[in-house]
Amino acid sequence: MTEVTGAPADVLHTLFHSDQGGHEQVVLCQDRVSGLKAVIALHSTALGPALGGTRFYPYASEAEAVADALNLARGMSYKNAMAGLDHGGGKAVIIGDPEKIKSEELLLAYGRFVASLGGRYVTACDVGTYVADMDVVARECQWTTGRSPENGGAGDSSVLTAFGVYQGMRASAQHLWGDPSLRGRKVGIAGVGKVGHHLVEHLVAEGAEIVITDVREESVQRILDKHPGVVTSVADTDELIRVEGLDIYAPCALGGALNDVSVPMLTAKIVCGAANNQLEHPGVEKDLADRGILYAPDYVVNAGGVIQVADELHGFDFDRCKAKASKIYDTTLAIFARAKADGIPPAAAADRIAEQRMAEARAARRSA
Repeated sequence: MTEVTGAPADVLHTLFHSDQGGHEQVVLCQDRVSGLKAVIALHSTALGPALGGTRFYPYASEAEAVADALNLARGMSYKNAMAGLDHGGGKAVIIGDPEKIKSEELLLAYGRFVASLGGRYVTACDVGTYVADMDVVARECQWTTGRSPENGGAGDSSVLTAFGVYQGMRASAQHLWGDPSLRGRKVGIAGVGKVGHHLVEHLVAEGAEIVITDVREESVQRILDKHPGVVTSVADTDELIRVEGLDIYAPCALGGALNDVSVPMLTAKIVCGAANNQLEHPGVEKDLADRGILYAPDYVVNAGGVIQVADELHGFDFDRCKAKASKIYDTTLAIFARAKADGIPPAAAADRIAEQRMAEARAARRSA
C-alpha cells in the first residue's frame, strides 16, 4: 500500500489519484472552543460504511496528521475486506497530546463531526482513545462503537485484537515449521500496552519464551510482576530485534517498525504483530522475503478488534466474534498459499485478495 511522506503536495496526490488508492473523502474538523483539531479520512465505502478507529496523538504538524489519517484509512479498507466485513475503510486522527488536551467538551465536538457524515463513517477506539472516550462520543453520534457494555457496547476491542494476532502466529508457525504450536518458541513483543499485554497471556498459556519491551516502564513492570521468571525484558526495540534465537518478532506499538534499518538486524524467522502499517515504505516486504523472514500482513492478523466493533452494530455477541476472529488462522494460511503460488511476498498476496473483493463490490454496485 502506497505511503505518503507528510508533505502537503504528497497528501493531495495520494487523495486524488486512484492508482494510489484515491480516497473518497477527507474532512478537516476544528472546534475552537474545545481546542479540537481532527482529520476524518474515508478511503472506500465499496463494501459498506467506512469503519475505523480514532487516533489521538501529538503530531508534529497538521500535514503529518493528514498523512497518517490517509494511510490508516486505506489500511482499514484492506483490513475490513480481508476480515470479510461489509465495511469500507476510514480513520480519524485528533491532533494533540491526549494527556493534556482531552476533555469531555472536545470529545463531544468530535462526535458531532462524525455524526455530520450521516453514517458514512463509523468510529471506534485507537491509540490514545479508550472505551470511556467512545461513551462520550456516542452521546453525540450514533455511529460509535467500542463503547462500554453499560452503554450498549462491546468494551475493550484489544482482547480480540490480541487473539487474532495469536492466531496469525499459529498459522505462521504451521506454514514455516509444520506445527502451529508456539511452545518453546522465543517471541519478542515490542509494546505491551492495550493489545500487547493480552498477547503475552496467550503466549504464556501456551508455554512460549517471551521477551518484551515498551517505552513505558510501568507497562513492562506490570508484565514482569505478573509473570516472574517467565517473561524477560530488554531496554528497547533495537535490542529486542537483535535478541539471539528469536523465533517471532511482534511489533505491537506504532507503525513503521519494519524499515531499512530494522529489517537487516532482525534475528526472527517470523514477523507477526498488532501494529498498523508496519512496513515503512513499499519494498520492505521484498526485503523481508529476501532474508527468508515470513511476514504475516499486519492488517490481516490484527483484525480481531475491528471484527468485534463491527459486531457491536448488530448487537454484540462475544462468542460469535471470537469464532470469526479464530478464522484469522485460516485466512493467514490462505495468504501464504497465494503468495507461494503467485511467487510474491505475503503482503502483496493479501493486497491482491483484498483488492479483488473491493473491485467485485464496486462492479456489483454499478450493475445493480
